[in-house]
Amino acid sequence: MDRTRVRRALAATEALGLVLIRGWARTRRESKGLVFLEINDGSCLGNLQVLVAEDSAAWGGLGEVSTGAALEVVGRHQASPAKGQAWELHAEGLRVLGVADPESYPLQKKRHGDEFLRTIAHLRPRTNKYGAMFRIRARAALAVHEFFGQRGFCWVHTPIITGSDCEGAGEMFRVTTLPPGEVDLAADFFGRQAGLTVSGQLEAEPFALALGDVYTFGPTFRAENSNTPRHAAEFWMIEPEMAFADLADDMALAEDFTKDLTRRVLADCGEDLALFERFVQPGLLAGLAAMVEGPFERVSYGQAIDILAKAGRQWEYAPQWGADLQTEHERFLCEEYFRRPVIVFDYPKQIKPFYMRQNDDGRTVAAMDLLVPRVGELIGGSQREERLGVLEARMGELGLSAEDYWWYLDTRRFGSAPHAGFGMGFERFLLMITGAGNIRDVIAYPRTPRHLGF
Repeated sequence: MDRTRVRRALAATEALGLVLIRGWARTRRESKGLVFLEINDGSCLGNLQVLVAEDSAAWGGLGEVSTGAALEVVGRHQASPAKGQAWELHAEGLRVLGVADPESYPLQKKRHGDEFLRTIAHLRPRTNKYGAMFRIRARAALAVHEFFGQRGFCWVHTPIITGSDCEGAGEMFRVTTLPPGEVDLAADFFGRQAGLTVSGQLEAEPFALALGDVYTFGPTFRAENSNTPRHAAEFWMIEPEMAFADLADDMALAEDFTKDLTRRVLADCGEDLALFERFVQPGLLAGLAAMVEGPFERVSYGQAIDILAKAGRQWEYAPQWGADLQTEHERFLCEEYFRRPVIVFDYPKQIKPFYMRQNDDGRTVAAMDLLVPRVGELIGGSQREERLGVLEARMGELGLSAEDYWWYLDTRRFGSAPHAGFGMGFERFLLMITGAGNIRDVIAYPRTPRHLGF
């Protein structure tokens, strides 16, 4: 007999007859010769109620059934007279596949705090909240590929181990086979210093200048000792690169991409999102629906600084031209001033990486950040500097070795063309769409300073 998923059993439009269900017991209660089990198999938020009668062959298998036990049940799927559920299963056979000691199993029928659940990250997907979170994450990941695939982008698999620091900030994890204390890089595996990638952008650009439109979607790493709710040492990035594109094209793609992902998740994860609406972020669904319907605001960095300076409030970090926007500034712009997502563009060149195209004013670069409510920066991108001489001069200003980037500079020597791209932090998107307040709660096994469990 083929297995029937709980999702199908709950969504059925007619009785399915004799079915096989496998899942985990959420609850058990007894009443007058009947045992009622709630079983969940991870396919959806809802549980399937299983009735085990004292006179059934399934009764003998109940001895080891407790919350958390893995079960296999064969029974009749039929309409339920109980309020709030359309279907139930009348067990004819039951087998315990894996026991869960009720004295030590940490997930009982009560609400558990996020801090506690982070300590049992291997078990938290069994809770309603985190089961819903990781189903949403899976759907959003598929939506990334759907969006770019339908627009003719090629998915490029860029390396995780790299010798290039894309951001130039030196926040790379070192990869080495040398024993502790050994510093002779010539004796190391690659014969030079290697690190975990902070971005696939530099490796993706040459593919955009060959294939036209490409994107990467994979893990990235930052050795940044930051303990904020928005930062993790390991996270996933989505990075499209487009040939023959400028900053306006880049901003348009960022807006379209954000809206499209949101629409797809809203359409397919309604039940799971409703849980976050109810218990995490009231008004979440209405806010997301409004976001995908209206246009995003566009404002230059200079205009944004003027707005912030005239806001008449006490800032923790005073806004001033030449300084990067802080989270408090980003959230004010999109939550209070414009009341919608905002794209800020044309940033001062001294606070942006070497590869961004310099504007004619000599002070700014063709960069943009997409800011969204509750999260702040969701996307950062730019038109790339396609002029070889300008790029080499900027690298010289920042003390970057042209020899280390010879291959990158080759793309400007041979058939250079205007191109643009951006990076979206996938976990930032999940924070936005679920209302969750901490990046540790949208990653299966979060990696943060001093935390490397599981």
